[in-house]
Amino acid sequence: MRRPRPLARPLAEFLDVCLSPSLAAQGFATSDIIMAWPEIVGERMAAFTQPLKIEWKRKSPHADPEARPGPATLVIRVESAFALELQHMAPTVIDRVNTYYGWRCIGKIVLKQGPVRRVEKKRPAVPVLTAADREKVDRAVQPIEEEGLKAALDRLGQAIVSSGSRTKA
Repeated sequence: MRRPRPLARPLAEFLDVCLSPSLAAQGFATSDIIMAWPEIVGERMAAFTQPLKIEWKRKSPHADPEARPGPATLVIRVESAFALELQHMAPTVIDRVNTYYGWRCIGKIVLKQGPVRRVEKKRPAVPVLTAADREKVDRAVQPIEEEGLKAALDRLGQAIVSSGSRTKA
């Protein structure tokens, strides 16, 4: 007897299917460059920039259809105060994008100045420890004399102990 297919499926399975037509119109094969932008260029640069589209060169009718296309142009929206810095970092960004994809797909960057949509990141909840867990962390960091190190290890200990209590529940 066949098992019925589950009705609930992860939303991630539908993202590329739903977004593919609009991403393709902007030159993106998939949403991965948009989703991985902070990983590719770094959190600081991603806060002031966002990839808009990839402009591919038109293929010549005489070109080999199996040949890989020539490098494309990546169009990036950048906030005006950050544009000069990004212009100087363009070769690095090109290298990072090409490294991400594993081939020389981007050869040039074009900057479009304008506001960048920011995604607010939620801060992780402060761990709540039981009295016994709090005492365990306090005993572990008690012999440390340097206050800065002691505070950092205290935070680390709280995170470790609270994550252990969440996995047991």
